[in-house]
Amino acid sequence: MSTTQTETTEPSPWSKVAVAVGLLTVAVSVLLTAFAWPSVRSSLHDVPIAVSGPAPAVAQVTAALDQRMPDAFTVTRVDNTATAEELIRDREVYGAIDLSTGSPQVLTASAGSVQVAQALQSVATALGQAQAGAAPAVTVRDVVALPADDPRGAGLAAGALPLVMGGMLAAVLLTNLLRGASRRITGALVFAVTGGLALAAILEFWFGSLDGSYLANAGAIALSIAAVSLTLLGLESLFGYPGFGIGAVVMLLIGNPLSGSTAAPQMLPGWSGTLGQLLPPGAGNQLLRSTAFFDGQGATHSIVVLVSWLALGVVLSVLGAARSRRKAATAPQPEAVLAAA
Repeated sequence: MSTTQTETTEPSPWSKVAVAVGLLTVAVSVLLTAFAWPSVRSSLHDVPIAVSGPAPAVAQVTAALDQRMPDAFTVTRVDNTATAEELIRDREVYGAIDLSTGSPQVLTASAGSVQVAQALQSVATALGQAQAGAAPAVTVRDVVALPADDPRGAGLAAGALPLVMGGMLAAVLLTNLLRGASRRITGALVFAVTGGLALAAILEFWFGSLDGSYLANAGAIALSIAAVSLTLLGLESLFGYPGFGIGAVVMLLIGNPLSGSTAAPQMLPGWSGTLGQLLPPGAGNQLLRSTAFFDGQGATHSIVVLVSWLALGVVLSVLGAARSRRKAATAPQPEAVLAAA
């Protein structure tokens, strides 16, 4: 047996085993932290709500909220029920406590966030207990409810990861199957449209998880997919596979857990909710909620974020293609190499 064959069949040294185990341990720890930390540490932080009614009553309820749930809510005072409902439908607040009529009520919007709606229901229970039968019972009314076929919003929350994975898959396949920046960009945009139409149809017509205009929902999904796929295409075009790896980490390990798809951005710990809304997964989820349940209200920020990422991806792809052409132009041609030999 030759020396080469002996070397290739020898077992790896135990030091390599230790390194492999260490890397795997770090990787699984990072995955757990990325996906579990936002949920474990989630709580109410400055969630915007409205309180309608006379100034003394509003001040009393606001003080009670601050005492029972410090820093949980940011209160906007309004005069009547109609104004409170308008703020909810415009996605400026997540709900309201209405004291402007003889029967106090709590207004929620489960389509905006099931968790915040549940928190406001607990507030209604606490208000009712505080009244101790001295006033009419506090009622809860869902102003913008989730569809009856999916009252917990499970489809919308579960759909966040496939949107990210779809964009990543598109970037991988287009990079390996197509040559030329224009063809890759075109392929990504066309796939975003077809993927948006397909996923919106599944979520709306099969699962019953979405309301609103089908085409608007498909457009929101398409914009999300395009932002992810083109960003990854651009990073790979300019920096190679390390660029793709960095983009995948940003989208999958940072953007998806911090998207707020299962709760609300204000419930995520510290600055993470704000960061999540600046990344395509978070912006895409909020945009889809706006188109599906709020007639497009509150969509401007999300559209700006997604279009910015999409444009960045296109620019990076063009720059990467230009650099490749320059390298090809300056590289020695085979005929010149043979002549010099």
